[in-house]
Amino acid sequence: MKNIKLYGFLLGVALLNSCASTKNFSYEGKGFKEAYNSITSSELKENLYIIADDKMEGRDTGSAGQKKAGEYMIEQYKKNGIGFPAALGSYYQKVPSDAMKKYGETLPDSENIMAFIEGSEKPNEIIVISAHYDHVGMKNGEVYNGADDDGSGTVAVMEIAEAFQEAKKKGYGPKRSILFLHVTGEEHGLFGSEYYSDHPVFPLANTVADLNIDMIGRDDPENRGKQYVYVIGSEMLSTELKKINEAANKTSVNLELNYKYDDPKDPDRLYYRSDHYNFAKHNIPVAFFFDGIHEDYHKPTDTPDRIDYELLTKRTKLIFSTAWELANRPERIIVDGKNTR
Repeated sequence: MKNIKLYGFLLGVALLNSCASTKNFSYEGKGFKEAYNSITSSELKENLYIIADDKMEGRDTGSAGQKKAGEYMIEQYKKNGIGFPAALGSYYQKVPSDAMKKYGETLPDSENIMAFIEGSEKPNEIIVISAHYDHVGMKNGEVYNGADDDGSGTVAVMEIAEAFQEAKKKGYGPKRSILFLHVTGEEHGLFGSEYYSDHPVFPLANTVADLNIDMIGRDDPENRGKQYVYVIGSEMLSTELKKINEAANKTSVNLELNYKYDDPKDPDRLYYRSDHYNFAKHNIPVAFFFDGIHEDYHKPTDTPDRIDYELLTKRTKLIFSTAWELANRPERIIVDGKNTR
C-alpha cells in the first residue's frame, strides 16, 4: 500500500513539473516573456549603425568590408556566449569563388556565418533563422550601406539569438536546436544559401523550417505609416507554419500580415528571390519576412538613419515569437503542401 501511495505521489509531482514546464514555454510563461522583452530597439540600432557604417564599404561579397562586418557579428555572438555548430569547427563556412559563377561574374571567396544553440530535448531537429549580410558594395566611390537590405535582417537574427540565449541561461533554452545563419552572396544570386543547402552542416531532413529575414526596417509607399509586414511562403509547404505565425502575431505585436506577394505567380516573383527559396526547393517549410520595395532600395540612401526602429523591433519580436513556438512545440510541423519549383 505504501508503494502505491509513493508511486501516486511521485506521479503527481512529475505531472506538476510537466505542467509548469509547459506553462513556462507558452507565450504566457516567464521564459518567453523575459526573452521577448530583451529584444530592444536600442540594441538593434546600435548594431545596425555598425553593420551599415561607411567603414564596411557596402559589404560586397568577399570584400574586406563584408569580412569586417562578419568579424563584428562574431564578436557579438562570443560576447553573448553563443557558439557555433560543433561539426563546423568555427563560425565560418567557406563559400568558394568557384561556387559563385552563375552569371559570368568572378567573385572572391566568401563565408557564411553561423551561430548555434543546441536544443535541450530534440537537438537533432533544427530551426533555421536566416538573413544575408552582404550588400552591393561601392559604386563610383559612393558607399551603398544596405541598412535595410539586409542590415535590418542581420541585426534581427543577432537579437533573436541573444533572446534565445538569455532564455537558456535562465533554464528555458529551446527544445529544438536553432541555427542562426548569415549567408553571403545573396545580391549576386542567392549563392550563400544555395551553398549551404548543397553542403548542409545539419541534414536537410532534420531541418524543420527556415524563417528568412530580408529587409524589415522600412515601409513601402503602398503601406506608408502602417504597422505591417509582408509574409511570403508561410503556407506553401506547411499550413501549420502560417497558423503558427498568425497566432504568434496575435499574441505579440499584432502587426498587419500582408500576403500580397504570397503567390508564386506574382509578377515580382519574390518567393524565388531571397534565401528561403534554397530551403523551400528541398521541401523545407519557409516564411519570408519583408517590408517591400521602397525608394531607397539598392541606392546609397539606404542608410541607418532612415530605419524605423520601433517597427523593426516589432517585426523582430514577431519572428522571435514564431521561432519560439517552432522550437518548443511537442511535434515538428507537418509538410503538407507542394513545392512550387
